[in-house]
Amino acid sequence: QARMKASGGGLVQVGGSLRLSCPVPRTTFSAGWYRQRPGEQRVLIASIIDRTTTNYADVVKGRFTISRDRDKNLMYLQMNSLKPQDTAVYYCNFVPSGANWGQGTQVTVSS
Repeated sequence: QARMKASGGGLVQVGGSLRLSCPVPRTTFSAGWYRQRPGEQRVLIASIIDRTTTNYADVVKGRFTISRDRDKNLMYLQMNSLKPQDTAVYYCNFVPSGANWGQGTQVTVSS
């Protein structure tokens, strides 16, 4: 099963924005973004089924937007109005997640 590698993380101030990217196989039906905050388990925060149905965890709803570009085989996570509690390592994977996890990308929101 393919490992997906997330990219686009970085250091941003409170209220700022970042866009994460992840290559996703064209035939993938359902994929999503997960994050793991320090000392916590990895959790699913956003998912996209086919190209149209999206779901979000309550903690990011209204601030984060997941999307897919099938022409480019990419999945994105647009993150706006970032908060310090969004600081985490962000991963992309299938939904449900596969056993293999690719490299995550660190997002740090400073106050």
